Amino acid sequence: MDYQAFIDHVGGIASVLSVDLLDPAKDFTLVAANRSYISTVVDMPEKFERNVPYTRYIKKDQNFDSMCLRCVREQKPVHAYVDADFFNAWLDVFILPLCSDDPKYGYVLFSYQMTPKAVAGKLADIAPDTAVSVLTTCIKLRETDDFQKALDSIMEDICILCDATRCCILLTDFQNHTCSLLCEAMAPGKNASQIRGLFNDSFMDIVETWPKLIDRSNCFIIQNDQDWERVKEVTPIWYDSLRNAKADNLVIYPMHAGDEVIGYIWAANFDSEKTQTIKEALGVTTFILSAEIANHQMVQKMKILSTTDLLTGVLNRNAMNNRILENDSTNPIKTPFGVFFIDVNGLKTTNDSRGHQAGDTLLKDVADTLKEIFPEYEIYRVGGDEFLVITPGCLKSTFETKRAKLLGNAERKDRAHYAVGSCYSDETQNIRRAMQLADGRMYAAKEEYYKRHPEYAWDRRASAIKYNTRK
Repeated sequence: MDYQAFIDHVGGIASVLSVDLLDPAKDFTLVAANRSYISTVVDMPEKFERNVPYTRYIKKDQNFDSMCLRCVREQKPVHAYVDADFFNAWLDVFILPLCSDDPKYGYVLFSYQMTPKAVAGKLADIAPDTAVSVLTTCIKLRETDDFQKALDSIMEDICILCDATRCCILLTDFQNHTCSLLCEAMAPGKNASQIRGLFNDSFMDIVETWPKLIDRSNCFIIQNDQDWERVKEVTPIWYDSLRNAKADNLVIYPMHAGDEVIGYIWAANFDSEKTQTIKEALGVTTFILSAEIANHQMVQKMKILSTTDLLTGVLNRNAMNNRILENDSTNPIKTPFGVFFIDVNGLKTTNDSRGHQAGDTLLKDVADTLKEIFPEYEIYRVGGDEFLVITPGCLKSTFETKRAKLLGNAERKDRAHYAVGSCYSDETQNIRRAMQLADGRMYAAKEEYYKRHPEYAWDRRASAIKYNTRK
């Protein structure tokens, strides 16, 4: 059959590929192509050659190969809407089976349309069952404020849809070389520790090989011997881990936020008869979850920035104000409790004589001391040189032990010096009153320190002004 004459009459981007049925692992041959196709793969059309491997002009893609093979073997059209990273675009792919005069070869018509960004209407053009699954995902993300609970439920649904033994979402931070398991689901009767055992401290070394494995495609599927050999070649450690974990097959999708990969979603030991349905469902679900997770991470970072003192890593004054407000309404401070005010001694003189970097070192040193003594309690930096510690549910004996240790470290050699004032709730259960009492006692301790250290005269004056202003 003259496929070139045929393809010349096909509108849009189109080509004809042949599949060697005796050796389907062999690269498919580009038998014919129309002008639209040729213009997309070469700059000089006159140099385009036919009857050569298609990989001469476009990147080899295992997912594309599997779609062509399925089209030939089942003699059914294949349609997919995929995020083709190697084109930096979304492709609306159509593969149609063609008649063959040679029983050794199968032929397909390959055509696609390209858009720079995802088109909602095309994403929604999926099978009814898949659409129900994706819609359920969207609803679960909106029906609860518990984001983790929603993701856990979605993973369970994906596990059922894929008829898989395990599914999970792995978050990645390539810049800091870290990864973490966000959520997972296991089929009934399976041991979740099997998959958790894969995520040890060195697992990010494996994750960093996945971009090469996926090779700028929209996903990677490990389903046959050829796929397993590819895994063994690219990442032999992961190959051994998967084999040891009894993985028979696996599909993995990268999750993108802009140009950044923020994680991966995968399903292992899925029903291979449902491969196309699984790819369709996971493709759209990954697109939705990527946006939701990226947004959730951004919100969490904003919360951290709004409540954390960036210099010392403890909570900031804004967080303290919110905490006191919560005590009046939604989150009362558990009684009994203790309050400590800590003020860095000599900070002004240090800043003036040795520079603010030296002063910052003092602040961080005091913050580190507080973290060591009060790891289970609330630590706030509430001013330039001031810290507050609140100890909800703290017994009197524990309070006294903490207080003694804090005072014992207040004037260590070659470490930052600080003044301490404290109040326990047996004096008053009003947190604001307890803070006032602790603040006054801290100022008295500070005054006593400066009497012993006249070299900090300017700090003493500044301390007196600040305290008198607050009274």
